[in-house]
Amino acid sequence: MIDLHRLRVFRAVVADGSINGAAATLGYTPSAVSQHLTVLQRETGLSLIERHGRGVVPTAVGRAIAHEAGRVLESMAEFESFVADVRDGHTGRLSVCYFASAGSAWIPPIIATITTEFPGLRIDLRLVELVVDATPDPDIEIFVEGSPLATSTEYDVHPLLEEPYVVVLPRDHRLADRAEIKVSELEAERWVDNDVARGPCREATLRACAAAGFMPTFHIETHDYATGIRFVAEGVGITVVPVLGCGQLPPTVIAVPLVDPTPTRRIAVRTRATLRSNLAVARVLELLRDHIAIGRLEAGFAGTQST
Repeated sequence: MIDLHRLRVFRAVVADGSINGAAATLGYTPSAVSQHLTVLQRETGLSLIERHGRGVVPTAVGRAIAHEAGRVLESMAEFESFVADVRDGHTGRLSVCYFASAGSAWIPPIIATITTEFPGLRIDLRLVELVVDATPDPDIEIFVEGSPLATSTEYDVHPLLEEPYVVVLPRDHRLADRAEIKVSELEAERWVDNDVARGPCREATLRACAAAGFMPTFHIETHDYATGIRFVAEGVGITVVPVLGCGQLPPTVIAVPLVDPTPTRRIAVRTRATLRSNLAVARVLELLRDHIAIGRLEAGFAGTQST
Protein backbone atom coordinates (compact mmCIF):
# COMPACT_ATOMS: atom_id res chain seq x y z
CA MET A 1 0.00 0.00 0.00
CA ILE A 2 1.29 3.44 -0.91
CA ASP A 3 2.10 5.60 2.08
CA LEU A 4 0.20 8.92 1.97
CA HIS A 5 2.92 10.72 3.86
CA ARG A 6 5.46 9.81 1.17
CA LEU A 7 3.08 11.25 -1.43
CA ARG A 8 3.11 14.52 0.50
CA VAL A 9 6.90 14.51 0.56
CA PHE A 10 7.01 13.76 -3.17
CA ARG A 11 4.66 16.64 -3.98
CA ALA A 12 6.77 18.99 -1.86
CA VAL A 13 9.86 17.99 -3.86
CA VAL A 14 8.02 18.49 -7.16
CA ALA A 15 6.72 21.89 -6.04
CA ASP A 16 10.13 23.10 -4.85
CA GLY A 17 12.26 21.44 -7.57
CA SER A 18 14.85 20.63 -4.94
CA ILE A 19 15.34 17.97 -2.31
CA ASN A 20 17.13 20.45 -0.04
CA GLY A 21 14.37 23.05 -0.43
CA ALA A 22 11.63 20.51 0.26
CA ALA A 23 13.57 19.25 3.28
CA ALA A 24 13.80 22.79 4.69
CA THR A 25 10.07 23.34 4.14
CA LEU A 26 9.10 20.07 5.75
CA GLY A 27 11.59 20.30 8.60
CA TYR A 28 13.38 17.11 7.50
CA THR A 29 16.96 16.38 6.60
CA PRO A 30 17.74 16.02 2.87
CA SER A 31 18.71 12.39 3.46
CA ALA A 32 15.29 11.68 5.02
CA VAL A 33 13.52 13.22 2.01
CA SER A 34 15.69 11.21 -0.38
CA GLN A 35 14.88 8.05 1.53
CA HIS A 36 11.11 8.74 1.28
CA LEU A 37 11.47 9.24 -2.49
CA THR A 38 13.43 6.01 -2.89
CA VAL A 39 10.85 4.00 -0.96
CA LEU A 40 7.95 5.63 -2.86
CA GLN A 41 9.50 4.70 -6.20
CA ARG A 42 9.96 1.15 -4.93
CA GLU A 43 6.31 1.02 -3.71
CA THR A 44 4.98 2.23 -7.06
CA GLY A 45 7.52 0.46 -9.25
CA LEU A 46 7.91 3.71 -11.18
CA SER A 47 10.66 6.23 -11.88
CA LEU A 48 9.23 9.46 -10.52
CA ILE A 49 12.11 11.98 -10.54
CA GLU A 50 15.37 12.59 -12.34
CA ARG A 51 18.36 14.83 -11.77
CA HIS A 52 18.41 18.19 -13.56
CA GLY A 53 21.41 20.36 -12.78
CA ARG A 54 21.55 20.90 -9.04
CA GLY A 55 17.90 20.06 -8.60
CA VAL A 56 15.41 17.40 -9.57
CA VAL A 57 12.42 17.35 -11.90
CA PRO A 58 9.58 14.88 -12.12
CA THR A 59 9.47 12.44 -14.98
CA ALA A 60 6.40 12.44 -17.20
CA VAL A 61 5.03 9.62 -15.05
CA GLY A 62 6.07 11.53 -11.95
CA ARG A 63 4.05 14.59 -13.04
CA ALA A 64 0.97 12.41 -13.53
CA ILE A 65 1.52 10.77 -10.15
CA ALA A 66 1.96 14.17 -8.48
CA HIS A 67 -1.30 15.41 -10.05
CA GLU A 68 -3.27 12.36 -8.93
CA ALA A 69 -1.61 12.48 -5.52
CA GLY A 70 -2.96 16.01 -5.12
CA ARG A 71 -6.50 14.75 -5.65
CA VAL A 72 -5.96 11.87 -3.22
CA LEU A 73 -4.47 14.12 -0.54
CA GLU A 74 -7.26 16.66 -0.97
CA SER A 75 -9.85 13.90 -0.50
CA MET A 76 -7.95 12.64 2.53
CA ALA A 77 -7.93 16.14 4.00
CA GLU A 78 -11.69 16.33 3.53
CA PHE A 79 -12.05 12.91 5.14
CA GLU A 80 -9.90 13.91 8.09
CA SER A 81 -11.99 17.06 8.49
CA PHE A 82 -15.15 14.93 8.42
CA VAL A 83 -13.72 12.59 11.05
CA ALA A 84 -12.80 15.58 13.23
CA ASP A 85 -16.34 16.95 12.88
CA VAL A 86 -17.83 13.61 13.89
CA ARG A 87 -15.43 13.31 16.82
CA ASP A 88 -16.17 16.86 18.00
CA GLY A 89 -19.92 16.49 17.50
CA HIS A 90 -20.37 18.90 14.58
CA THR A 91 -21.86 16.20 12.37
CA GLY A 92 -23.10 12.64 12.62
CA ARG A 93 -25.82 11.47 15.03
CA LEU A 94 -26.39 11.91 18.75
CA SER A 95 -29.04 9.96 20.68
CA VAL A 96 -30.58 11.51 23.79
CA CYS A 97 -32.87 9.61 26.16
CA TYR A 98 -34.91 11.28 28.89
CA PHE A 99 -37.91 10.80 31.18
CA ALA A 100 -41.14 12.70 30.52
CA SER A 101 -40.95 15.60 32.98
CA ALA A 102 -37.32 16.36 32.11
CA GLY A 103 -38.26 16.17 28.45
CA SER A 104 -41.01 18.73 28.89
CA ALA A 105 -38.96 21.18 30.96
CA TRP A 106 -35.45 20.93 29.52
CA ILE A 107 -35.24 19.08 26.21
CA PRO A 108 -37.01 21.50 23.80
CA PRO A 109 -34.86 24.60 24.57
CA ILE A 110 -31.65 22.56 24.84
CA ILE A 111 -32.17 20.76 21.53
CA ALA A 112 -33.17 24.03 19.86
CA THR A 113 -29.80 25.47 20.87
CA ILE A 114 -27.86 22.35 19.83
CA THR A 115 -29.46 22.22 16.37
CA THR A 116 -28.56 25.88 15.86
CA GLU A 117 -24.95 25.53 17.02
CA PHE A 118 -24.39 22.11 15.39
CA PRO A 119 -26.50 22.24 12.20
CA GLY A 120 -24.87 19.14 10.71
CA LEU A 121 -25.69 16.97 13.72
CA ARG A 122 -28.76 14.71 13.69
CA ILE A 123 -30.44 14.38 17.09
CA ASP A 124 -32.27 11.14 17.92
CA LEU A 125 -34.64 11.81 20.84
CA ARG A 126 -36.06 8.96 22.91
CA LEU A 127 -38.58 9.05 25.70
CA VAL A 128 -37.46 6.46 28.24
CA GLU A 129 -41.00 5.15 28.74
CA LEU A 130 -41.09 4.18 25.04
CA VAL A 131 -37.66 2.55 24.86
CA VAL A 132 -37.78 -1.20 24.18
CA ASP A 133 -35.14 -3.82 24.91
CA ALA A 134 -33.87 -3.83 21.31
CA THR A 135 -33.21 -0.08 21.32
CA PRO A 136 -29.46 0.70 21.29
CA ASP A 137 -28.05 2.36 24.40
CA PRO A 138 -28.21 6.17 24.08
CA ASP A 139 -25.25 8.52 23.89
CA ILE A 140 -26.81 10.74 26.56
CA GLU A 141 -29.42 9.69 29.11
CA ILE A 142 -31.13 11.88 31.69
CA PHE A 143 -32.49 9.63 34.41
CA VAL A 144 -33.81 9.40 37.95
CA GLU A 145 -31.46 7.54 40.24
CA GLY A 146 -32.85 4.10 40.95
CA SER A 147 -34.17 3.63 37.41
CA PRO A 148 -33.03 0.50 35.57
CA LEU A 149 -30.23 1.31 33.13
CA ALA A 150 -28.51 -0.73 30.45
CA THR A 151 -24.89 -1.44 31.40
CA SER A 152 -23.52 -2.73 28.09
CA THR A 153 -21.53 0.46 27.47
CA GLU A 154 -19.19 2.38 29.75
CA TYR A 155 -20.69 5.71 30.82
CA ASP A 156 -19.68 8.77 32.79
CA VAL A 157 -22.37 9.78 35.30
CA HIS A 158 -22.93 13.45 36.18
CA PRO A 159 -25.29 14.28 39.09
CA LEU A 160 -27.63 17.17 38.25
CA LEU A 161 -29.91 17.94 41.17
CA GLU A 162 -31.99 16.65 44.06
CA GLU A 163 -35.52 17.75 43.29
CA PRO A 164 -38.25 18.26 45.93
CA TYR A 165 -41.89 17.25 45.56
CA VAL A 166 -45.03 19.34 45.93
CA VAL A 167 -48.65 18.49 46.54
CA VAL A 168 -51.11 19.67 43.88
CA LEU A 169 -54.44 20.76 45.40
CA PRO A 170 -57.63 22.42 44.19
CA ARG A 171 -57.46 26.16 44.91
CA ASP A 172 -60.49 25.89 47.18
CA HIS A 173 -58.92 23.09 49.26
CA ARG A 174 -58.68 23.68 53.01
CA LEU A 175 -54.84 23.55 52.86
CA ALA A 176 -54.39 25.59 49.68
CA ASP A 177 -53.47 28.82 51.48
CA ARG A 178 -50.49 27.22 53.27
CA ALA A 179 -46.89 28.15 52.44
CA GLU A 180 -45.99 24.51 53.06
CA ILE A 181 -47.83 21.36 54.06
CA LYS A 182 -46.71 18.49 56.29
CA VAL A 183 -46.94 15.09 54.63
CA SER A 184 -48.89 13.75 57.62
CA GLU A 185 -51.68 16.28 56.91
CA LEU A 186 -52.47 14.44 53.67
CA GLU A 187 -53.24 11.07 55.28
CA ALA A 188 -57.01 11.41 55.04
CA GLU A 189 -57.03 12.87 51.52
CA ARG A 190 -58.22 11.12 48.36
CA TRP A 191 -54.98 10.44 46.51
CA VAL A 192 -54.57 10.36 42.74
CA ASP A 193 -51.74 8.05 41.68
CA ASN A 194 -49.64 9.38 38.79
CA ASP A 195 -47.18 6.55 38.23
CA VAL A 196 -48.80 3.14 37.84
CA ALA A 197 -45.42 1.81 36.69
CA ARG A 198 -44.35 2.12 40.35
CA GLY A 199 -40.93 3.48 39.55
CA PRO A 200 -38.40 5.33 41.74
CA CYS A 201 -40.36 8.61 41.51
CA ARG A 202 -43.40 6.99 43.09
CA GLU A 203 -41.23 5.27 45.69
CA ALA A 204 -39.99 8.66 46.91
CA THR A 205 -43.59 9.62 47.70
CA LEU A 206 -44.30 6.33 49.45
CA ARG A 207 -41.12 6.61 51.57
CA ALA A 208 -42.12 10.09 52.73
CA CYS A 209 -45.60 8.87 53.65
CA ALA A 210 -44.16 5.89 55.52
CA ALA A 211 -41.88 8.24 57.46
CA ALA A 212 -44.99 10.28 58.34
CA GLY A 213 -46.67 7.10 59.66
CA PHE A 214 -49.15 6.15 56.95
CA MET A 215 -49.55 4.73 53.47
CA PRO A 216 -51.68 6.71 51.01
CA THR A 217 -54.91 5.29 49.65
CA PHE A 218 -55.03 5.82 45.91
CA HIS A 219 -58.56 6.25 44.61
CA ILE A 220 -57.55 6.93 40.99
CA GLU A 221 -54.60 5.51 39.04
CA THR A 222 -53.13 7.44 36.13
CA HIS A 223 -50.03 6.96 33.96
CA ASP A 224 -48.39 10.39 34.15
CA TYR A 225 -48.21 13.64 36.09
CA ALA A 226 -50.23 15.71 33.61
CA THR A 227 -53.19 13.32 33.75
CA GLY A 228 -53.01 13.09 37.53
CA ILE A 229 -53.07 16.88 37.79
CA ARG A 230 -56.08 17.05 35.46
CA PHE A 231 -57.99 14.80 37.86
CA VAL A 232 -57.10 17.18 40.70
CA ALA A 233 -58.42 20.06 38.60
CA GLU A 234 -61.69 18.15 38.31
CA GLY A 235 -61.92 17.91 42.10
CA VAL A 236 -61.25 14.16 42.37
CA GLY A 237 -58.48 14.45 44.98
CA ILE A 238 -54.85 15.51 45.45
CA THR A 239 -51.63 14.29 43.87
CA VAL A 240 -47.95 14.56 44.78
CA VAL A 241 -45.41 15.26 42.04
CA PRO A 242 -41.81 16.47 41.71
CA VAL A 243 -41.49 20.15 40.81
CA LEU A 244 -40.61 19.39 37.18
CA GLY A 245 -43.79 17.35 36.90
CA CYS A 246 -46.01 20.36 37.53
CA GLY A 247 -45.62 21.82 34.06
CA GLN A 248 -48.26 24.44 33.29
CA LEU A 249 -50.84 23.99 36.01
CA PRO A 250 -54.56 24.44 35.31
CA PRO A 251 -55.92 27.67 36.83
CA THR A 252 -58.06 25.78 39.36
CA VAL A 253 -55.14 24.09 41.16
CA ILE A 254 -52.09 25.15 43.12
CA ALA A 255 -48.79 23.43 44.05
CA VAL A 256 -47.56 23.68 47.65
CA PRO A 257 -44.17 22.46 48.97
CA LEU A 258 -44.16 19.38 51.24
CA VAL A 259 -42.25 19.12 54.51
CA ASP A 260 -41.70 16.73 57.43
CA PRO A 261 -40.34 15.01 55.41
CA THR A 262 -39.86 16.51 51.94
CA PRO A 263 -39.92 13.78 49.29
CA THR A 264 -37.08 14.17 46.81
CA ARG A 265 -35.68 12.43 43.76
CA ARG A 266 -32.13 12.61 42.45
CA ILE A 267 -31.65 13.35 38.77
CA ALA A 268 -28.44 12.61 36.89
CA VAL A 269 -27.22 12.37 33.32
CA ARG A 270 -24.90 9.75 31.89
CA THR A 271 -22.82 10.09 28.74
CA ARG A 272 -20.81 7.57 26.77
CA ALA A 273 -17.21 7.52 27.97
CA THR A 274 -16.06 7.41 24.33
CA LEU A 275 -17.65 10.84 23.78
CA ARG A 276 -15.71 12.71 26.45
CA SER A 277 -14.12 15.01 23.84
CA ASN A 278 -17.35 15.48 21.86
CA LEU A 279 -18.20 19.18 21.80
CA ALA A 280 -21.94 18.63 21.30
CA VAL A 281 -22.11 16.33 24.35
CA ALA A 282 -20.21 18.87 26.43
CA ARG A 283 -22.60 21.58 25.26
CA VAL A 284 -25.66 19.51 26.23
CA LEU A 285 -24.23 19.07 29.73
CA GLU A 286 -23.52 22.80 29.96
CA LEU A 287 -27.05 23.70 28.87
CA LEU A 288 -28.57 21.23 31.34
CA ARG A 289 -26.66 22.82 34.20
CA ASP A 290 -27.62 26.31 32.99
CA HIS A 291 -31.34 25.45 33.00
CA ILE A 292 -31.06 23.91 36.46
CA ALA A 293 -29.20 26.97 37.78
CA ILE A 294 -31.90 29.26 36.39
CA GLY A 295 -34.54 27.14 38.09
CA ARG A 296 -32.72 27.38 41.41
CA LEU A 297 -32.59 31.17 41.14
CA GLU A 298 -36.36 31.35 40.97
CA ALA A 299 -37.83 32.27 44.34
CA GLY A 300 -39.52 29.44 46.20
CA PHE A 301 -41.55 27.34 43.81
CA ALA A 302 -42.27 30.15 41.35
CA GLY A 303 -43.39 28.63 38.11
CA THR A 304 -45.17 25.70 39.72
CA GLN A 305 -48.14 27.77 40.79
CA SER A 306 -50.70 29.01 38.31
CA THR A 307 -51.63 32.67 38.56
